[in-house]
Amino acid sequence: MNENEIIDRIKYLMKELNYKQGEFAQKIDVDASNLSKYLNGRLPVSDALVNRIVVNLGVSKEWLEKGTDLPFAKLPNVPATTTLSATQLSTAVQGTPVYDIDVTAGTMPRARMFTDDQIVGSINLPDVMSQNCRVVRVSGDSMSPVIRNGDYIAVRELTNFQQIFWGQIYVVLLDDYRLVKYIRRHENPAMVILRSENRNYDDMEIRRADIRELMFVQHIIHLDTRN
Repeated sequence: MNENEIIDRIKYLMKELNYKQGEFAQKIDVDASNLSKYLNGRLPVSDALVNRIVVNLGVSKEWLEKGTDLPFAKLPNVPATTTLSATQLSTAVQGTPVYDIDVTAGTMPRARMFTDDQIVGSINLPDVMSQNCRVVRVSGDSMSPVIRNGDYIAVRELTNFQQIFWGQIYVVLLDDYRLVKYIRRHENPAMVILRSENRNYDDMEIRRADIRELMFVQHIIHLDTRN
């Protein structure tokens, strides 16, 4: 193992997941002071540390140790789903903020999407949503039955557009519209394929350069509207 390269990849994970050092240590069940020593090279990177990151965060061991494969190659294609009542969505006093935004409608700039005046509630599911998620609404049936019309999704913004987890669901912001799609690898590295779950919709091929923002769909919330 090249310890310096592993440390660089650990720092990349902390940045990508938006975890502070103490939060990251807590997530992988390592003493915060020891994690600091690992990152500063004062403790040798151990198999135990690598395995804790792999198991607790779902990171590819091959990527962490060698830099090959994808960081989150173990991610399931379909995010986990939770069913909540309308009351649970609107009355939680703490947790992940819910925004009054249909993420698949309109062309509102990202800078105006997540302002405080758009918050209409929160969802308190700390075990399934990372701290930096936001919850938004989805309309349309292109991702049905995985994401149904009117469902909510917890999204996490990416800092690096080049690091795409192939086969996962994203919110893709383009100049003229926003989409929720699977992103698939294209034979042309400058392109990506956007794929719907609903097979009545054709694949779309777009240039990577045309993507303005990417948001990773981490969790799906079905809203139970029955009384």
